[in-house]
Amino acid sequence: MHRPIYLDNHATTPVDRRVVDAMLPYFYEHFGNPSSVNHQYGWEAEAAVKQVREVLATAINASPEEIIFTSGATEANNLAIKGVAEAYFAKGQHIITVVTEHNAVIDPCKYLETLGFEVTFLPVDKDGLINLIEFKKAIRSDTILVSIMAANNEIGVLQPLAEIGEICREHGIIFHSDAAQAIGKIPLDVQSMKIDLMSLTAHKVYGPKGIGALYVRRRNPRVKLTAQQHGGGHERGMRSGTLYTPQIVGFGKAVEIALAEQVVENQRLRQLQQSLWGVISQLEGIHLNGHPIQRLSGNLNISVEGVNGAALLLGLQSIVALSSGSACSSTSSKSSHVLLALGHSESLADASLRIGIGRFNTELEIDQVGQQIVETIESLRKYCI
Repeated sequence: MHRPIYLDNHATTPVDRRVVDAMLPYFYEHFGNPSSVNHQYGWEAEAAVKQVREVLATAINASPEEIIFTSGATEANNLAIKGVAEAYFAKGQHIITVVTEHNAVIDPCKYLETLGFEVTFLPVDKDGLINLIEFKKAIRSDTILVSIMAANNEIGVLQPLAEIGEICREHGIIFHSDAAQAIGKIPLDVQSMKIDLMSLTAHKVYGPKGIGALYVRRRNPRVKLTAQQHGGGHERGMRSGTLYTPQIVGFGKAVEIALAEQVVENQRLRQLQQSLWGVISQLEGIHLNGHPIQRLSGNLNISVEGVNGAALLLGLQSIVALSSGSACSSTSSKSSHVLLALGHSESLADASLRIGIGRFNTELEIDQVGQQIVETIESLRKYCI
């Protein structure tokens, strides 16, 4: 049975077979609980977890002790935002974030507003980037946290993390970044970027679902977090729960592979992206969403004038698997809050395609998709006329 070409790699990625091979022994042979410190089975699991902490720490220039394992980036974001809010409540109740953040950041911030916190949701320019001057103006004496994502999950825009981090450090504000879409795809350095908290996940980088991590700075400055999940005191008391060793091993292997192949793979993805955009952009009324250069190599997000959004997706679904917005809100009938923030009307935002090109996509597939998108748009426009 024919399956559509998969181009929704910002929603999730297939697990690399090399990752699966690394995980398998920890289901059958080395299945111990890493907290069981009195026998070999526990030691084996503990050693594997320790090694992955080192891999993730090296990937972002942190220390292994600063890596806290979670069930994914959503939990990591919640722990970072709510944990800081509770721990620093006496210092201030003001938080700054951005209107184009993932709902895993926006929703915790809105929840904190119900508890009396004040949240400033910064707008973005038409290219999806924040205005650093406006960001500085938003800072107050009671600002305790800034949360700005590294790479946008819809339009792929890369925010200026180093500049943001420098401003936060000057004002003594904790800086958190959701790097779920960025790990393994762009260079990340929590020291040079002055990032204090960073959320990570495996399933966006060809690793398993259900595993993520939160980097928590231990010194210069030491960041305090109030735990949001209790029961056993695991992960330096910040996140209780038995560690899922096979998933953790898979996370580490996925990041290892991504880092080793990052430069070559980004070049390949950029070529495929430019090839696809070259075909689609020949049509009139096509908008590229997000900064044309400062974006993920495999991301292409377009809005199409003169077509119905639902009809556009329906016309493509047998050929290519993609989406019109975040997979985490795909069951909602609301227009993409990210595209609306760029100034699009609801109808234009709805007539959008989020294309995520990934590791296993080929040049032939991209050629086929480009042709199909063009034919579908032309057909819909002809029908509408």
